[in-house]
Amino acid sequence: MVSSDVVADRRARLLAGAAVTLGQLSEVLVPLGGMFAARGHSLYLVGGSVRDAVLGRLGNDLDFTTDARPEVVQELMRGWADQLWDTGGLAFGTVSAAKGDHQLEITTFRADTYDRVSRNPEVTFGDTLEGDLVRRDFTVNAMAVKIAEDGSLEFVDPLNGLDALLEGVLDTPAAPQDSFDDDPLRMLRAARFVAQLGFEVAPRVRTAIVEMAEQIDRITAERVRTELDKLIGAEHPIDGINLMCDTGLAQRVLPEVPAMKLEIDEHHQHKDVYQHSLTVLSQAIDQEEGDPDLVLRWAALLHDIGKPDTKRNEPGGGVSFHHHEVVGAKMVRKRMRALKYPKAFTEDVARLVFLHLRFHGYGKGQWTDSAVRRYVTDADDLLDRLHKLVKADCTTRNKRRAAALRATYDELEQRIAALREQEDLARVRPDLDGNAIMELLGLEPGPQVGKAWKYLKDLRLDRGPMTRDEAEAALREWWATQQS
Repeated sequence: MVSSDVVADRRARLLAGAAVTLGQLSEVLVPLGGMFAARGHSLYLVGGSVRDAVLGRLGNDLDFTTDARPEVVQELMRGWADQLWDTGGLAFGTVSAAKGDHQLEITTFRADTYDRVSRNPEVTFGDTLEGDLVRRDFTVNAMAVKIAEDGSLEFVDPLNGLDALLEGVLDTPAAPQDSFDDDPLRMLRAARFVAQLGFEVAPRVRTAIVEMAEQIDRITAERVRTELDKLIGAEHPIDGINLMCDTGLAQRVLPEVPAMKLEIDEHHQHKDVYQHSLTVLSQAIDQEEGDPDLVLRWAALLHDIGKPDTKRNEPGGGVSFHHHEVVGAKMVRKRMRALKYPKAFTEDVARLVFLHLRFHGYGKGQWTDSAVRRYVTDADDLLDRLHKLVKADCTTRNKRRAAALRATYDELEQRIAALREQEDLARVRPDLDGNAIMELLGLEPGPQVGKAWKYLKDLRLDRGPMTRDEAEAALREWWATQQS
């Protein structure tokens, strides 16, 4: 058990670090605190901004709360802020502004009530900070820092959010059942914060999510999608995914993922597809070179979702999943459309899922130039991500086999590089365009031109670049076969 002196020391160090972090924002905090105090109002930095300041990870988005009503906040900010706008938040008591590099949201104390059918609150302005904090989602997000007139800072923590942060625990200010009844999205936010912060949920919170998971159906697909993207783009996405699956949340919003937990029997052995997919996600993340790549991460998580529907027990104890990449790509499209993902994003993820097995069809290093061209052309602008996905998909514990797969894929990359030196693989096009095809064959615009164009493209992929004479001769020969 950690001694009280150690805990007190950790508290002191975290608060001292937060003070240093917030001190770097004096050009924003000091004038703001002065303006509000001059009008007889209090101002508090609050929520995730305080939590992140304590953790030493505060960004440029700052959240405040105040006893001043929205029209007063607008009046105070007008002329001081670089930009002031209403994104619909004013009806909820929120004024949004920009000052320098910082985005500010200042919200009047709230004491909302919920109809518990949707997640729409009946907006009621409150009179106390404590009343505002107790209605927030988790205690680690219910800490505040008072911004005094002289710029001094006072830490306010009536719900012991700092203790929860020190313990790495997500708990609700009030009973979790009441909190989730008010806003079921908070259950998904719990999984998201587990992924972002590396925390665990309190036992009573986990129990409440299990009991109430179906309430997430009240939330719109767009809001669910936003939380899922924040979760999968976080530092510890696997922890968040596990929480979703263990509590039943994933079965409501992303059922294809827990469905990968296929039963393994003594007669027909196969990898645990669910755990394999989480390993692939982890190995894909290890290859990222900058910001989280959501397309790659989603493709890694979902690359095998077609396996449950294609599983077949084979004679001799084997298991097959024939064409699971085809089925999986269709499933990706269906789920992402249901979650209202943009079409281009959905197609990118689906195409990676569809292509992730293509590499294994090339045999032991015996690729033709044609196969390499088709691989590059089909992947197109996703080629770099496909490289990473294929490498991440190697989770075998057999070191020899893993080394052989890596060597084989390295050879493929070398072949791609060699062909790129000889020709522009990023722009594989037929050697004759549509106009040249119509002129040569005496055709009017129509389906036959498209068919001829496709033939020439396939020929180009098979043979590489051709001279115009070679392309014309090949087209005439093909056209003759179409007329017989």
